[in-house]
Amino acid sequence: MPNQTRKRKAAPRNNERTSESASVDEPNPSGAEVLACFAVRLTDHSLELDDLVVSRDVVSHPLLGNAHVIEHAGRVITAMSAIDWNRPSRIPTVAEPGRLPPGSGSALLNAIAELALEANVPALRYAGPYPTPALYRALVRSFRASADEATFTANVFDRALHLSFDEVPVDFAPAPHQRVSIERGFVELRDGPLRVVIDNISYEPDGSPARLSKRGKSFVAEVWFGDAPWAIIGEIDANGRLTDGPRTTPAIDAKIVGEEFPLALRGALAQLISEGVPAVLAEDAGEIITRRPVVWADLGARAARFTGERFEVHAALWERIGPLGLGRLALAIAEALVPVVTRTILAQVSRSN
Repeated sequence: MPNQTRKRKAAPRNNERTSESASVDEPNPSGAEVLACFAVRLTDHSLELDDLVVSRDVVSHPLLGNAHVIEHAGRVITAMSAIDWNRPSRIPTVAEPGRLPPGSGSALLNAIAELALEANVPALRYAGPYPTPALYRALVRSFRASADEATFTANVFDRALHLSFDEVPVDFAPAPHQRVSIERGFVELRDGPLRVVIDNISYEPDGSPARLSKRGKSFVAEVWFGDAPWAIIGEIDANGRLTDGPRTTPAIDAKIVGEEFPLALRGALAQLISEGVPAVLAEDAGEIITRRPVVWADLGARAARFTGERFEVHAALWERIGPLGLGRLALAIAEALVPVVTRTILAQVSRSN
């Protein structure tokens, strides 16, 4: 790949501020192109990240109270709790994060980290009803946390049920990453690669099944099922340059694809999943698995998902773990479904509020 230079930002108008990880027109030593579509522009009226626009005007929102409207491509899609744009000290709550375009949620958090760093804000806190594992993992790519994920998410379901807006006692010191583009995706860099996103799949250290593994001086985006890689999707160097790939996740040719789990198996899984989710969700988790179909599917780099009608589980689990025994297979299926079931129940609670 030929060496690229950073794309020039438009000159600020009046009180506009623009932000990128390095100065304009500085040669990029990695050879990777800064993903210019997420360059930050803060004006008197809005925060702009390409087609995503967060209005600085404060409106009244039925869930959030004081809030800023979020638009995408000129259409209102959701809102976030109001912040101090000049000295942000709160991490905003997004009313409907699932309506944000892929990648824009983390770009928004990173923009807030940049604003806080510029204003010398030592730390921010989250004060909303949804301190989820997904939010924590997004935050630690743009901030340095004073506590671990378990501490941050400890009361997530009670907070969601009661719509708690008191502060979660975890400090997030601003430490924004640099985002660089690669073919079919991007890399987030801060003291080395934090994650790689290819075809809207996020590859992170210790991820499952999509994982970012270090191999010597390189970093490999790969898909794991069982105790070994199932597919290697791409490889980057420490500066975010793509050195191999990206490849398409291989299709799985298994006769079991499309087959529905029998009710007896769903009953056994319900027990395992109920034990894997927080106790407050155990009854709901068991009920949702027994009432919804569960089907083997080809899910690419995902282990499981909920379509809105049914749960699907990657057939690679059957091929890779099935030969090790039904007990091991059932545990692997439950492990794949626990986070999906948890997100599904939490989304239902959010919608009911």
